Amino acid sequence: MAKILGIESSCDETAAAVVEDGRSILSSVVASQVEEHKKYGGVVPEIASRRHCEDIVGVVSEALERAKLTLEEVDAVAVTYAPGLIGALLVGVNFAKGLSMASGKPLVPVHHIRGHIAANYLAHPGLEPPFLCLVVSGGHSHIIEVKDYTEFHVIGRTHDDAVGEAYDKAARTLGFSYPGGVYMDQAAREGNPAAFHLPRPHVDGCPYDFSFSGLKTAVINLVHNAEQKGKTLPVNDVAASFQQTVCDILSPRLMMAAEEYGYRKIVLAGGVSANSGLRSRLESDCAQRGFRLFAPPLPLCGDNAAMIASQGYYEYRAGHLAGMDLNAVASLPVDPQTLSSSDKR
Repeated sequence: MAKILGIESSCDETAAAVVEDGRSILSSVVASQVEEHKKYGGVVPEIASRRHCEDIVGVVSEALERAKLTLEEVDAVAVTYAPGLIGALLVGVNFAKGLSMASGKPLVPVHHIRGHIAANYLAHPGLEPPFLCLVVSGGHSHIIEVKDYTEFHVIGRTHDDAVGEAYDKAARTLGFSYPGGVYMDQAAREGNPAAFHLPRPHVDGCPYDFSFSGLKTAVINLVHNAEQKGKTLPVNDVAASFQQTVCDILSPRLMMAAEEYGYRKIVLAGGVSANSGLRSRLESDCAQRGFRLFAPPLPLCGDNAAMIASQGYYEYRAGHLAGMDLNAVASLPVDPQTLSSSDKR
């Protein structure tokens, strides 16, 4: 049995967790900065980095204490090193390097998106690769073949905005507070999804790829045009129409990819996997085709360190370790064959 200490600091959550054998959470601690960033309408990178510096010692100490372990009793230290806000990532990476150097424990670099996928291993003990995964978050929208625990192949991706980014910007335009996706989801439940027809872009030659910039802009223009005419839009209807459009963009591509590539196990991951409308749509579409859908519970949808420790276990088992030259990387593909030379594993 291997116990992995995981550290996550890619955006605005400082998190640490201890996970055993990639499946069992012994502890999980998250220090959120949402209330502080809310007044700015989004994450301020410099503020996020400073808060990570202030919180990381206490968060890691609490995670070890809750797991009833000392640093010497864990088998490895796993840390998110890419992708994310570079200043925020550097806090976690350098702290993990310090722990590794001081304790002599192996240092395991973990890709953030791989971590989101691994959140499902914590929730579904019987889930094993291969499967097809839809990753949807504030910074990422991908359809990924998970061939093995450390073998990934992207077959679909966004060409511009991620779906979570589109949610937040549309929400801000409608007057919702940050993080907007939560409020959009709540409003959509009370609205008419057929009230407004919004664009559903296709990318020529890339049947599994996404584009959300036009959808985001359509909502912004809809609101601004109404304001210029002195009209009040039914906010719940706009939110419901937006959410229906997102589902119409994501689900058909995912179903088509599953059928073409021969997958019957479908996995949902990332912060937007908490969206009730998307979950309901995927459950329905998968049931119609005889596919089995796996999704993480809501506490594991957002950024957390348990998912990093889980994926860290599989990276550790595969021998993917790093030295003291490990650096943070702001943008990095999840496909192993396209990892940059800066990935010192």
